[in-house]
Amino acid sequence: MHQIEPFYNWRNLYVAAEDPKSPFYRRDYSEFEFTHAIYNYLIHPQWDDFGSSTLFVKILYADYQQGYCILELMGEWNDCLYNDIMFLKRNVIEPLMGNGITKFILIGENVLNFHYSDDSYYQEWHEELEDGWIVAINFRDFVIREFETCRINHYIAFGGHFTDIHWRIALPDQLLAAISALMALRLNP
Repeated sequence: MHQIEPFYNWRNLYVAAEDPKSPFYRRDYSEFEFTHAIYNYLIHPQWDDFGSSTLFVKILYADYQQGYCILELMGEWNDCLYNDIMFLKRNVIEPLMGNGITKFILIGENVLNFHYSDDSYYQEWHEELEDGWIVAINFRDFVIREFETCRINHYIAFGGHFTDIHWRIALPDQLLAAISALMALRLNP
């Protein structure tokens, strides 16, 4: 697991540690010290800790004028034991929303599991967005099934067309345009 790095091809466009509006502003990273682990397996030091013991994040891109950000997630999303959604909402999402972000693209290829507790933080996040949205792309099938079982589809768009998006070949604005088009179809069939 220590070889799974956050996507880095957009670093010439955006670096969260250099963004004064980012919750990870001025964060230092080591290429050699591995300080975090999931399931007792060390993870790459470029992943950001936001308070969860099993879920880590990387803000790949944020555009405050267009009001969107792209977050890549890594690990076990465990609301049941660790209330990961609370930590994500309070420590990452709220600072971004405070700076005008209303559209969130969550990349979940490296989310290994999902354990549900309740939907209150998802509902709160969704209601605070007004004209925005939350889209989860490329999550594994078994994670999507857990999302469906918990009915968080009322708050987050996932599955279907959002399951196999080739986002690595796009620029952030191209990904936003593709996701926005899919959301328009979803909201206005």
